[in-house]
Amino acid sequence: MDRHDPPAHDPAKTRFLTIQAVRLSGVALAVLGALVLALIVPLPEVVGYVLIALGALDVFVLPLVLARRWRSGK
Repeated sequence: MDRHDPPAHDPAKTRFLTIQAVRLSGVALAVLGALVLALIVPLPEVVGYVLIALGALDVFVLPLVLARRWRSGK
């Protein structure tokens, strides 16, 4: 392989980066929910709780679902 050839597409790297992006978006949602509950962002309190719950799902559950879905070799 010549040093000027573009690297081959690596699906594992793409999947890893996707899972990390999902986790990061979950953290962002949870922080936004905390800002709502701290009355820094003027939204109803229930919106803050919903955002925190969705953020927790994005951080803890969705990466496991994606990893299971993308698992190779059965």
